[in-house]
Amino acid sequence: MGDVNFLQKAITIVQQATEADNAKNYAEAHKLYIQSLEWFTTALKYEKSERSKATIKAKTLEYLQRAEQLKEYLEKTKNKKPIAVGGSKSNTANGANGASKKVEEDEDMDPEDKKRNDSLSSAIVTTKPNVKWDDVAGLYQAKEYLKEAVIFPIKFPQMFTGNRKPWKGILLYGPPGTGKSYLAKAVATEISSTFFSIAPSDIVTKWLGDSERLVKQLFEMAREKKNSVIFVDEVDSLCSSRNDQESESARRIKTEFLIQMNGVGNDSDGILVLAATNIPWGLDMAIRRRFEKRIYIGLPEPQARAKMFQIHIGNTPNTLTPGDYKKLAEATEGYSGSDIQSLCKDAIMQPVRAVQNATHFKTIRGPCRDDPDVMREYVTPCSPGDPNAQEMTWMDIDPEKLKEPEITFADCLKSIRVIKPSVSTKDLDKYVEYTRDFGQDGV
Repeated sequence: MGDVNFLQKAITIVQQATEADNAKNYAEAHKLYIQSLEWFTTALKYEKSERSKATIKAKTLEYLQRAEQLKEYLEKTKNKKPIAVGGSKSNTANGANGASKKVEEDEDMDPEDKKRNDSLSSAIVTTKPNVKWDDVAGLYQAKEYLKEAVIFPIKFPQMFTGNRKPWKGILLYGPPGTGKSYLAKAVATEISSTFFSIAPSDIVTKWLGDSERLVKQLFEMAREKKNSVIFVDEVDSLCSSRNDQESESARRIKTEFLIQMNGVGNDSDGILVLAATNIPWGLDMAIRRRFEKRIYIGLPEPQARAKMFQIHIGNTPNTLTPGDYKKLAEATEGYSGSDIQSLCKDAIMQPVRAVQNATHFKTIRGPCRDDPDVMREYVTPCSPGDPNAQEMTWMDIDPEKLKEPEITFADCLKSIRVIKPSVSTKDLDKYVEYTRDFGQDGV
C-alpha cells in the first residue's frame, strides 16, 4: 500500500502544479513540480510492475522538463532590468514604441505560451484553398446558411445590430464524403477574415493541462483578430459525451470548449465556430446546444451528382454528353460525393488499362498536342479485327506517338460496377432520425 500512497501523493501535488501553471503563477507551479518529482521518485523506488515503472519514469521526465522551463523563465524575469518611467524620450516615437512593446510582450511571455501561440498560428489558413461556392455541387441550403452566418455580417455589418445577431456556432454533420470539409474550404476562400482550421491533433497534447490552455489561447487569438472563423474538423473526437470512464484531460478539454464558446464573461462577438462530424449523436449535449445551427449534409441529389461527374472528369479527353452525365447520375443513387470522385478516378484510368492490355494498335491522324492546328500521326489501341490493326504491345510504341482512347460512357458504367456506395441505408436512417430530433436539412 505504501507505494500506492506515494504515487497518489505525487499525482495530487502535480495536479496542483498544473493548476498554478494554468493560472500563470509560475513560481508556485515550479515549487509544486519539484515537490511532485520527489514523491514520484519515492513511488518509483517501491513500484514492482515494470510497466508502471516505465509510465512513472515518462511522467517524471515530462514534469522535470516543465520545471526546468519554468526555472529558466523565472530566472530570466528576475534578472530583467526595470524599465524607467517618465523619461524625456519615452513618448516621442509611438511607432517604435509599438514595435518594442510587441518584442517586450514576446520576451515576457512564458516559453510554453509562446510555443502554443506559434503552434496555433500554423493553423491559420493563409493560402486560400481556391474553392468557390459554385464548385460545391448541390447543398444549396447549407451554402445559404453559411453565407448568412459568415459573408453578410462582414460585408453588411449595419444589418446586424440590435437583436439581429449572426450565428455563433454551426455544426455540419452527415455521412463521410458528403462535402462538409469542402464547404469549409469554400468559406475559407470566400471570406476576407481570419480562418483557423483546427484538427484534434492541434489541441490534444501529452502535457497535463496543456490541451485546455491551447483551447483558451485559440479563442483569445480569434478575439484579437476579430471576424474570425474557427473550423474544427472531426469535432466528436474532442467533444464526445461525458462519462465516468473518460480521462480527466478529455473532460477538461470539453469544459474549456463550453466556457469559451458561450461562457460567462467571454465575448464571442465576431467569432463563428464551424464544426464538422460524421457522428453527431456522439457529441456532448451541452456542446450540441452551443451550435445554434445544426445542418445535415446528406447524400447528393441527381442534379448534384451529374455536376460532380462533370467536375471530376474535367477536361480529360472524353466522349460524354450532357445526356450521359444525367444517366450516370441516375445510376449512382446512394453514392456520396467522395464515392463519385473515386468512381471518376477509376473511369479516368480505363483508357490507361486499355493501352496496357491491348495486343493490337493502329495508326491514326490527329491534332498535335503542342499545336492543335498541326495534324500528325499517332498510334492507338484497337481490336484485332480492325483492318488497320498491327500486332504489338505498349512496350513497342514510341511514347511521343501514343494516343490514348477517350473516356466513354461504357467506361463509366464499367467503373460503377466496381465502385460501390460507402454509406448503407442503415447508416442513413440514423442521420434522418437525428435530423428529425435536432437538425436541419442542408440540401
